[in-house]
Formats: sequence, C-alpha cells, structure tokens
Amino acid sequence: MAKTRAEVPVSQTWNLDDIFPSREAWEAELRAVQSDITSVTQYKGKLGQGAKNLLGCLNAEEALMKRFMSVAAWASLNLSGDGTDPAKQEAAARVASAQASLMAAITFIRSEVLALPDGAVERYAEEEPELKTLRRPLEILLADKPHMLSPETEVVLASLSEIHEAPYLIYQRAKMSDMRFEPVLDGEGKKVDMSLNMYEAAYEKSADIVLRRNAFASFTKGLDAYKNTFGATWGTEVKKNVVLAKLRRFPSATHMLLHPQEIPVEVYNNLHDVIQAELAPHMRRYVNLRKRMLGLDKVLYCDIEAPLDPGYSPETTFEDAAGLVTEALSVLGPEYAEVIRAAFKSRWIDWADNAGKSSGAFCSSVPGVHPYVLTTWGGNLRGAFTLAHELGHAGHGVLSERNQRLLNLETSMFFVEAPSTINELLLADHILSTTKDARMRRWVLMGLLATYYHNFVRHMLEAELQRRIYSLADAGQPITAAILSKTQGEILEGFWGGVVEIDDGARLTWMRQPHYYMGLYPYTYSAGLTCGTAVAQDIRERGKPAVERWLSVLKAGGTRKPLDLMKMADVDLSEPDPIRKAVAYVGSIVDEAERTF
Repeated sequence: MAKTRAEVPVSQTWNLDDIFPSREAWEAELRAVQSDITSVTQYKGKLGQGAKNLLGCLNAEEALMKRFMSVAAWASLNLSGDGTDPAKQEAAARVASAQASLMAAITFIRSEVLALPDGAVERYAEEEPELKTLRRPLEILLADKPHMLSPETEVVLASLSEIHEAPYLIYQRAKMSDMRFEPVLDGEGKKVDMSLNMYEAAYEKSADIVLRRNAFASFTKGLDAYKNTFGATWGTEVKKNVVLAKLRRFPSATHMLLHPQEIPVEVYNNLHDVIQAELAPHMRRYVNLRKRMLGLDKVLYCDIEAPLDPGYSPETTFEDAAGLVTEALSVLGPEYAEVIRAAFKSRWIDWADNAGKSSGAFCSSVPGVHPYVLTTWGGNLRGAFTLAHELGHAGHGVLSERNQRLLNLETSMFFVEAPSTINELLLADHILSTTKDARMRRWVLMGLLATYYHNFVRHMLEAELQRRIYSLADAGQPITAAILSKTQGEILEGFWGGVVEIDDGARLTWMRQPHYYMGLYPYTYSAGLTCGTAVAQDIRERGKPAVERWLSVLKAGGTRKPLDLMKMADVDLSEPDPIRKAVAYVGSIVDEAERTF
C-alpha cells in the first residue's frame, strides 16, 4: 500500500507555509478577499466616465486577484498533495465557490470595456500613461469584442464557472481519490504495490518486462472500471465548449479554444500535420530498434518507454539529481541559477509518493510567494529531466514576475512549454559534455528520444484525439467512452503503422491525462519543444549572446503575442521550417542510436 501523506517525510513535501502559515490564516484571507470585492465593484457603471476610473479599476482588480491567487493556490496545492483528505476537498470546493462569485462580480469590467466606443481605450492611455503598461491585457480584452454577449448573460455565465469546471473536478476527484490498482508481480515473482503515480514514474519505464507488462495490465484494468464515467465527463467538457462556441459566434469550438492562445487555426493544424507525417517514420525506426535490442517478439504499447539497454538503468538520489540539474542549468546565468538553487533549498518541490497525490508533474507559480513543483520521485535519472522541465516553468515564472506586473505575467498556452522543454535539452547537453561513459551517452540519447516521444508523440497524439473529437462534436456526434476508445485506437494504429500492437489497454489511454480539460493544451508541448530545440541549438553554437536573448524572452512575460515572443528568440513558428528542423533533429538521434547499439 502507498504511504499516507502523514507517513512521508516532511522534507519530501513542499512548504505551503510560505503562502499561509495555518488554515486559520487562510480562512481569514478567504473571508477578507470576499469582503474586499467592493474595492473593484465600486467602479461598476463608471468605466465609461474617464481614464482615471479605468486605471483605478484595473489596479484594484490586479491587487485583489493577486490575493485570491494565493488563497486558491494554498487550497489547490494541498489537495494535489492528498486528494483523499476531506478537509482539503472542502477547502478546494470553497475556493471554487468563491471564485465563481468573484468572477461574476467583476465581469462588468469586460462588459464595460468592450462597450466603450472604438478608440476610447487608446485615448484613455494618452490621458493616463500608466494605462500603457496594461496595453497587452487591454489588447487581449478588446479582441473579445466580436464574441461578447450581453452584460446580463456574461454575469450568468461567470456565475456558472464552478459548474463549467465540474468535468475537470470530477475527473481529478475520481482519479486521485477513488481509483485503485491491484498489486502486481515483478520478474522475480515478488508482489509490489501499484499506484498511478508509481506506474507513470517508474513501472512504465522499467527494464523488467514482467513488471512492466503486469503493471500496465493493472493500470488499464483500473482505468477500465471508470471508462464510462470518464467518457461522460469528457463528453460533457466537449459539449460545453461546443455550445459556448456557438453562443459566442465562433466558427467552431476549436476556433474558440485557440482564440485566447492568439494562434491561427492554420498554425495549429500545421504543427499537427507536419509532426505526425514527418516524425512517424523516425519513431517507427526507433521502435524497431527497441524490438531488436530487447529481443521482443512484438512491441506492446507499454513497451515503448522501456530502457533500450536493460542492463543499464542509472539510479540516483533526489539530492544528487538536484545537484546535477542545478549545474546543468547554470548555463543560463547567475540569476537563473539562483532561482534553481532556491527551489531545492527552500522546499518548493513536493517529490514524495503517497496515496491521494496528484499524478504526473506540474509547476504552479504563486505571485508574491514563489513557484511550487509537484513530481513523484522514482529513484532514476529520468526523474532529473522531469525536474529540469518543471523548474523551467519555475524559472520563467520568477523572471517574469521580477520584470512585469501581475496583469502582464500570463503567457499564452502556446508558448508556455518552451521554457520547460529547453531545460531538458540543456540537461542532456550537460551530461553528454561531461561523461566519457559510452553506456551513459547511449542512455542520454534514449532520454532525448523520451523527451521528444513525450512531447512530439504522446502529447501530439493526445492533441490529434482532441482535434478529431471536437470535429465530431461540432458535427453533432455525442462523445462517449466507445467513441473515445475507437478514435484513440485509430490514431495510434495510424501513427505506429503496425510496429506497435495497439490493444484494448492502449485504446484507453485517453483516460490518463487531465490536459483534455484544459482547452487545447496537449499540442502546445510540440510548439514549446520546437522552440526549445531551436534555442538550445543556438546556445550550443553562440553561447552567451543566445542565453541573453533567451533570458530577455523569459523576462518579457506575457507582454507580447506568443508567435512574437518566439520570434524574439529567432524562431518563426508561423512557418513549417523550424518544425521540420526539429523533426530532422529527432531523426539524427535515431540515426546515432542505430549506429551505437
């Protein structure tokens, strides 16, 4: 059985006291934030009366949202650490309710700004120069004008935000609190505990074929018990977006979900099409190499991430991984390195394995405090790449906050994975430049392929599932578990072209990720890694000037559109060339792996 939260060492958990020292302090601030909504609502009906009112309102909104973000983060992070705790569930539910009330109360800002005559915001900015620092959030807001509903309808929709988030809540609650997995036998006949976190952190990548396949069987059996519930849950999420898109006069749900990312549909489709078509031959070669080296009669879906050199699986402690990651990322300069050291020294990271803990890994930045990283440590060097990835988000968050005001911090989802994926490449470069061990070099090459598999294959095929499902839903097709499993199977079979056996368990992999409840998120990993590949290459070739250019991008926060941020780093994703170059780089790694093994 997995340990309870109380049984894991405190040193392996994050320090949420940096946000609030006690539940009592959190309770007091939650009440205060709810009471202080009037600091914003006092401007209701007055935004058309002049620049001073608009500036005062936006400043008040920013101050209140900063406080609420701390309240929400404390509850959310506590729940992520242990979703089985009723008190933590209750706190998260209270935040959701408070957020719905808050969003409903301040939705007048959106309505009143969009109701201003054309050119009014620009005129206000001339009268109040401080408004020029809010150019981007106002620009983003004004872009919503063609899709704005009546003020009364906007209030209703904002009031229903808790209901709109219900599919994600139900999915997370079922996965974290209710889902159970049967213990499994390893290759020596020893029974080992099975959890969702340990499957993803260790068993899926185990060299022990018996353990790996038994764990996948237990994992998919656990998923199968919830497939109809999760099918209905995701179907509800999709239906919600289809209905909202029609209400807001978007051509489709896909157009609506891309709108806040500020990404044209053509760029979205281009990433899907180029990567899937041009990467598939390289990845099929990679799987055939794996089949030969591992002596497999067939490759199952659960074998894709097995180590190519089963006798070599570098283990490491969390502490040693921390030192390695810190050293590798020091190439990004002293300020960035200081952020990474603080993350390890000051318990920004939760790496314990306990029952009820959220699966996967993420980074959540808390303005005015610092970022928090969640992962589950599996005792292997691959975990160091996960740390480097999530600390890329942390470094981006800290540098942005140091240089931008809160309303200018948020970066488009399209860009957000670039600062994280580049760190994985920098870690690989560091290890390759410091080791003389041929087996370690091969292992790092496999690690790079794992990074590209994770972002260019796993997440991109998740994105392809979204693309097809939203197309079906826009055409009136109800979304069920059967449709999801069927479509997932077709996508996997098409990409792998017969080199991987797609069984019923593989067809259930649409149940693994919470990304489907976060808009069109999965495809953005490919955008981030394409950008990261180009920037990492630039750093290898040019050194400090390339680093300085990249740091200026990180410090820019959300002050530019995502494609423009990438152009600051000399990466133009409106064209297919950077995508093709990144895919070709993957092919070169496969070439070297074939020569090496």
